[in-house]
Amino acid sequence: MQENKKNFIKLVNEKISNKNLKYSILTMGCQLNENDSEKMAGMLEKMGYSEISDYKNADLVIFNTCCVRENAEERLFGKIGEIKKIKESRNVILAIGGCMMQEDGMLQKIKKSYPFVNVIFGTHTMQNLPENIYKAIIENEKVKDVIDIDGEIYEGLPIKRNDKFKASVTIMYGCNNFCTYCIVPYVRGRERSREPEKILEEVKALAKDGYKEVTLLGQNVNSYIGNNKIKNFAELLNEVCKIDGIERIRFISPHPKDFTDDVIEAIANNEKICKIIHLPLQSGNSKVLKEMNRKYTKEQYLELVDKMKKRITNVVFSTDIIVGFPGETDEEFEDTLDVARKVNFEQIFMFIYSVREGTVAAKMEQVSEDKKHERFEKLKDLYDSRVDENNEKYLNTVQKLLIEGKSKNNNEMFEGRTDTNKVVIFRPNSENKIGDIVCVKITETHKWYLKGEIVK
Repeated sequence: MQENKKNFIKLVNEKISNKNLKYSILTMGCQLNENDSEKMAGMLEKMGYSEISDYKNADLVIFNTCCVRENAEERLFGKIGEIKKIKESRNVILAIGGCMMQEDGMLQKIKKSYPFVNVIFGTHTMQNLPENIYKAIIENEKVKDVIDIDGEIYEGLPIKRNDKFKASVTIMYGCNNFCTYCIVPYVRGRERSREPEKILEEVKALAKDGYKEVTLLGQNVNSYIGNNKIKNFAELLNEVCKIDGIERIRFISPHPKDFTDDVIEAIANNEKICKIIHLPLQSGNSKVLKEMNRKYTKEQYLELVDKMKKRITNVVFSTDIIVGFPGETDEEFEDTLDVARKVNFEQIFMFIYSVREGTVAAKMEQVSEDKKHERFEKLKDLYDSRVDENNEKYLNTVQKLLIEGKSKNNNEMFEGRTDTNKVVIFRPNSENKIGDIVCVKITETHKWYLKGEIVK
């Protein structure tokens, strides 16, 4: 972290020390946003703020925004309205950052409609948060810190992790793919990869602190580019696997077009890498995929899945699917259902297409809302009909779990996840504690979770 950033942290700390000021961060969006929020929290705690869960009682509120879905704007504006009422009764610093602030016109809209917002910052200026907070609370300045460039990679930012045993590690930023429905390349910038030595240093520090599971993050994680020593994503995976203390490794989100054979080999050869592959499909029709600019066909996707099923023992798949992409016909949607049947996804994250201004798809002929919802229900029904059958394969198997906490519905039970991301509920032994890796025999299957018994 640069010295001037540290200086502003110190200046704010000196100003607010002994005031017991609270902060709250509301995170909207993906795991990359969550990781960014952990870094914001780390900086704020160095400044002397302490966290409070209810943002309505905080002295400093940050909304870390997403712009992937249309209703994200509606949610944000509703929350801003709530803070406005609070600001009328007491002094609250309101900062808004994240992807939405990089959208064309959004900065001006916030400035015009919500002039009481103290700080606006973009995805490329998060590291300036200490300086921006200083200007807002000390100089009473309205700060607009949004730049339209790809941004640099800043190492060494403080971070406050949300979990004591699982952590996410961003390995790259941005995206070069320009899918026609997606705003991300415009707000997150082009692809920039972290130096592999910095990534490994971060993972080793996590292992030293007792973390058992890491998730490697990137908008297009398997297009990672390293250096002469660790050249690509496959080599990075192999190196992370060598770190003692880290028991499980996950990664999101890969792109099918970049899923090379060496990555498949790394997954197959390393027990630490979880055997659920998140492989975004988006559509099962080759014509729609071309219009989405996804750079693969239905047939190529199925060939890739088949290759992984043959090479990786017990592999399962999760996916993202967009329903109702502009111009999609009923017949084309049937191809999506066909792929869903053939792959038999363990999880499907389903999204009804929503227009994002500034993307190519926003100018295409739109599918009616009724038709979108009709197709969504068809996909949901297909997925639901397969859940029980998919769960049956776990019955009487022994699964290795990371104990994540107590069951939400039974305080006497613990819960963890299989490496294929299935939730398992079980009664612990006296020596079991959260953060342990345990073996559990699956004894019962339920629609959305499994039950098991500790194996000694």
